Amino acid sequence: MELLWEMTGWAGAAAMLGSYLSVSMGWLKPGISFQTANLFGSCAFIINGTLHGAWPSVATNVAWFLISAVALHRLRAAQQPARIEVPEQRSPLTSDTGTHLVIPVPQAAVNCP
Repeated sequence: MELLWEMTGWAGAAAMLGSYLSVSMGWLKPGISFQTANLFGSCAFIINGTLHGAWPSVATNVAWFLISAVALHRLRAAQQPARIEVPEQRSPLTSDTGTHLVIPVPQAAVNCP
């Protein structure tokens, strides 16, 4: 089980360093992929640090996790299409009660040749 937790820590380090390198070199934009890698990496470091009793590392990575989680939430919210309220358009042939208006037609207009 110890090996699993060590591998978790190394995977977290690779995720965080890889995403930081990718953004710094311009290979990746700081968006959802970057924040997801940071979220995963901080979780892995939290687990590894807790098992090793490295409390300053755990505290730092809890903050890192929260920053990444908030950033992801904001990025996802910004991607959702904006809802536009369109006012209901009423037909001129409809009254306020929703019934149709009856418009009388003169008899002379009905009998036109």
